[in-house]
Amino acid sequence: MRTRTLAHRLANHPLVLAQDGLATTGQLLALGSPWPTISNRCRPDGPWQRVLPRVVLLGPGSPTPRQRLRAALLYAGEDALLTGRAALALYAVRATPPLARVGPVDVLVPNAQRPRGHSYVRVQRTRRPSRRLPVQGLPCAPLLRAVSCAVPRLTGPNEVTALLVEVVQRGRCTVDEVVAELRAAKLGNAPGVAMAMEALTAGVRSIAEARAREALRAGGIPDALWNPTLRTPTGEFLARPDAYWPREGVALEVDSEEFHLGPAEYRATLRRRLRLEAHGVEVVSVAPAIVRDHPAELVAAVAAKLRRCAGRAEPPAVAVER
Repeated sequence: MRTRTLAHRLANHPLVLAQDGLATTGQLLALGSPWPTISNRCRPDGPWQRVLPRVVLLGPGSPTPRQRLRAALLYAGEDALLTGRAALALYAVRATPPLARVGPVDVLVPNAQRPRGHSYVRVQRTRRPSRRLPVQGLPCAPLLRAVSCAVPRLTGPNEVTALLVEVVQRGRCTVDEVVAELRAAKLGNAPGVAMAMEALTAGVRSIAEARAREALRAGGIPDALWNPTLRTPTGEFLARPDAYWPREGVALEVDSEEFHLGPAEYRATLRRRLRLEAHGVEVVSVAPAIVRDHPAELVAAVAAKLRRCAGRAEPPAVAVER
């Protein structure tokens, strides 16, 4: 009875509750639990379980995704920060798996500390100090640091580009900040990173645009301006096409199905296209799936449009802002 009372008190202690039902063995000893009690309750058939060395879940059942992250932090020490894909999932970055599907958990610790990776925990020691930011109640590295920690684990240039363009497109950071962080992490020449950074700097803001730019370049199409702002001669905002060839007055629109799911979005797309054409801009429209699966068709359509518009006496009367 006394052991059950102690166990109930420990499971409901504010420290354990604040740690999502987990505690280190050191914390349990400090809270008054004898070592034999901890060992006994962590037996294979016991009511507690060791999630990681020195980390105990004070309850039955498999740890939740959040408890896995908390256990990783407790295992790595009080200065540990979540980083990489685990932190990006907490930041709600869509280009990374959701929390329930995050596999290995990366934690960032000062270089002087010596915890080793274990089970699903990957320890990254660093000499570059990182700020500590609470994200959904868990200590994380800043977004850009989490990005630079995740990049070496990605499988190819498309994954790298998708991650980088998302954090820029959603206003989380600027292109210059992304480039500075990747260079500080000595990743500027890593596979796929240089290409993604170059696309970002050129103005690309989606993976579909990056694929389109790569296909057009491979097809010998002259470089376009990516995501420029077009204004009327009086300064009124006209549109921001995905790509624009100013001499020929040709715009490329990669119409993602994700943003055209309803009548209102569809009408907005048509109105933007009408405004462009009313000011003399010729528009090529394409879906991301066509860019991905049939890039030659995109190249042929753009090439034909550029040829037809090359003989214009003068380009459309629109102002272009980079």
